[in-house]
Amino acid sequence: MERSKLSGSVFDADNHFYEPQEALTRFLPDRYRDAIRFVEIEGRTKVAVLGQISDYIPNPTFSRVAAPGVQEDYFRFGNPEGKSQREIMGKAIEPLPAFREPGARMVLMDEQGLDRTLMFPTLASLVEERFRDDPDGMHAVIHAFNQWMEDTWSFNFQDRIYTTPIITLAIVEKAIEELDWVLERGAKVVLVRPAPVPGLRGMRSFSLPEFDPFWARVQAERVVVTMHASDSGYSRQANEWEGPGEFRPFAASTFRMYWSTAHSPIADGLAALACHGTLARFPDLCIVSVENGSHWLAPLMEALTGVYKKTPQNFAEDPLEGLRRNVWLSPFWEDDLRSLSDLLPIDHLLFGSDYPHPEGLRDPLTYIDHLDRLSDEEIRKVMGGNLSALVD
Repeated sequence: MERSKLSGSVFDADNHFYEPQEALTRFLPDRYRDAIRFVEIEGRTKVAVLGQISDYIPNPTFSRVAAPGVQEDYFRFGNPEGKSQREIMGKAIEPLPAFREPGARMVLMDEQGLDRTLMFPTLASLVEERFRDDPDGMHAVIHAFNQWMEDTWSFNFQDRIYTTPIITLAIVEKAIEELDWVLERGAKVVLVRPAPVPGLRGMRSFSLPEFDPFWARVQAERVVVTMHASDSGYSRQANEWEGPGEFRPFAASTFRMYWSTAHSPIADGLAALACHGTLARFPDLCIVSVENGSHWLAPLMEALTGVYKKTPQNFAEDPLEGLRRNVWLSPFWEDDLRSLSDLLPIDHLLFGSDYPHPEGLRDPLTYIDHLDRLSDEEIRKVMGGNLSALVD
């Protein structure tokens, strides 16, 4: 399909900005002033969370970043030459103004042919896992970050850039307060981590009845809930096999690379929503999986089919009906959308480029080049129409 035919209709479900240091600290209350600190370690700036140095992001200041889409060939062809991660990532660049603020980003979007985007943070995904033993602190840091996001980007910039304020569910009442706060400021989309929820009584599913007041509010306000790839805490299980280590998305060992493929937080999160009944209790929810790929979808549906066959009395509905009704998916560009449309309706598949991350696309609209098995009308839906129907 010619790009000109998509003019004014392209809605990218997966764009990112790069945060400055102050994003996590500018609005922090004095009580938590030292909870997030940027410190110098052997000449490099690192982020310290609750006194622990984190290597989650190699350069948390983003003063230098990997070039957009530099890993395209790696994901297309693999790594037959056995290059190191540093060789694959190439020479770092200075971040463009468009990576930092919305005005410049809209100019870049015009050049790229993007009409609208969902805009996700990059560094903030480290917060919840590292504050799992301090729910009050977690809420304080997340609210401070949302304040910065609203102040810098807004939650709806000229009906073209929709940033995704984070809602942490550790304390349900505070989650509802945060949801109301972002909605009052124009948010249409929020971000919920696909992971068990930490709290004062330990970890638990966000689909248990105690969270129903939150999901009821989400449904009543027609809020789109995105679940973007994050640090969901699964490294704690991998540590039992390989020894202690922090989740580092850009420097994973071979075993941890396997682990992240074989054990999918988004699959577990959606299974919880189905098995614990949230999708049946709130049939109008819109849950969007972003940057989680799709390799997990068929095994998830097969497993849920088996469980439902053996224990239908424990379900309010067929769990696959809930998934097909309530879940939207933004696949990786290298995934086969034709095959995916046999699992989820084509109306529930969304284009996402992951720009400007290195594992994304250099040119977002080259996503179209991988949709040759779809009809023109299906391409229009995937490239913008489906997400527009959700957000508008």
